[in-house]
Amino acid sequence: MSQLKTNSHLDSVPSTPGKLKPDKSTPYVHRLRVYTSLSRLTIWSSFFLAFIIFCFLFSSTSPPPSPRRSLGDSWGGRDWERRVSRSARKQSSSAITVLVTGAAGFVGTHVSVALKRRGDGVLGLDNFNHYYDPNLKRARQKLLERSGVFVVEGDINDSLLLKKLFEVVAFTHVMHLAAQAGVRFAMQNPGSYVHSNIAGFVNLLELCKSVDPQPAIVWASSSSVYGLNSKVPFSEKDRTDQPASLYAATKKAGEEIAHTYNHIYGLSITGLRFFTVYGPWGRPDMAYYFFAKDILKGKTITVFEAPNHGTVARDFTYIDDIVKGCLSALDTAKKSTGSGGKKKRPAQFRIFNLGNTSPVPVGHLVSILEKLLKVKAKRKVLPMPRNGDVKYTHANISLAYRDLGYKPSTNLETGLKKFVRWYLGYHSKSKKKSSW
Repeated sequence: MSQLKTNSHLDSVPSTPGKLKPDKSTPYVHRLRVYTSLSRLTIWSSFFLAFIIFCFLFSSTSPPPSPRRSLGDSWGGRDWERRVSRSARKQSSSAITVLVTGAAGFVGTHVSVALKRRGDGVLGLDNFNHYYDPNLKRARQKLLERSGVFVVEGDINDSLLLKKLFEVVAFTHVMHLAAQAGVRFAMQNPGSYVHSNIAGFVNLLELCKSVDPQPAIVWASSSSVYGLNSKVPFSEKDRTDQPASLYAATKKAGEEIAHTYNHIYGLSITGLRFFTVYGPWGRPDMAYYFFAKDILKGKTITVFEAPNHGTVARDFTYIDDIVKGCLSALDTAKKSTGSGGKKKRPAQFRIFNLGNTSPVPVGHLVSILEKLLKVKAKRKVLPMPRNGDVKYTHANISLAYRDLGYKPSTNLETGLKKFVRWYLGYHSKSKKKSSW
């Protein structure tokens, strides 16, 4: 109590600034001013140093920005515009015109072909990066060309290119699938995820909000946003603020950014949370794909288990079911309500789970592959590393069923049978044609 009653120079300082003019002759005031100045200098110096370190780290891991090219270089010109227009030409007045980003990717290829087959106008965009074998992407590109889909080679961060595409074609919809994928790769190259999943998405939204008419946007989020959520099955109403990986964090950031552009600019936006998509023309970095490859080569495959010998399971979803969900999302998307970057009234904003709602242990996936490949796998069971993977995913699809009519119909064994048939055909030296 004696300490509380002891007066000090600070006792007379009011809680509201400006109410007291201190005696300029007091030595303590001079010391206080010097100390405050030094403290502020130290704080700002620390912030500046942290900023410099961040910029250095980011620049060392981020891919170089897309160069600004002239229209006479790799894109632009009359012939190029004719190819763009021809690809985006729809076959009926009731059809839609869609820009598909990431068109040479796994999901992008299947969605583009499905849209083209039903008579919609489709234009692809892809940067053909080297995250996985670009030869597979080029093979998908040839498939798209045979289907009548032209894929423009370019990056979603290239504002000039995006602007040019929208000048040539009045897109009614954008199917945004371009992204830096993969959970584990984020630990090696975090900058690529920020560059593509955040900066690239913002660049696309900036363009979409400014054009007139504004397109409706459907884009790929991920089941990874559920992160450390332990409540299953995962519902769109569940918390998504505990990401377990940088990839998940960028997808969650994308959802928040999408909501912002919807709220401010009236863009109609639908987010789709994909659950472990697999099938023909799939990604080589996915477990089912490299398991098949290593089993056939007689290599040992690593099967992870959860803590305390728990089961690691995934809600594997066949590509055809995902495509149906994507097309339904496009068909039910309402028009954007803005014009030239100005919102006129509230616009549609939706988030849906697209899964199979039947989680399967990864060990069972291996057993099915053994049966289909007719080769016994050499398994090594290890504890799951702390690399961003989660032990369990399970989709609640009731909302997608109600609003999209989404109803997956392919079980894992049936889907893997189709994948293995394609895989053996694609990778066979004696059989060059794919088994699409």
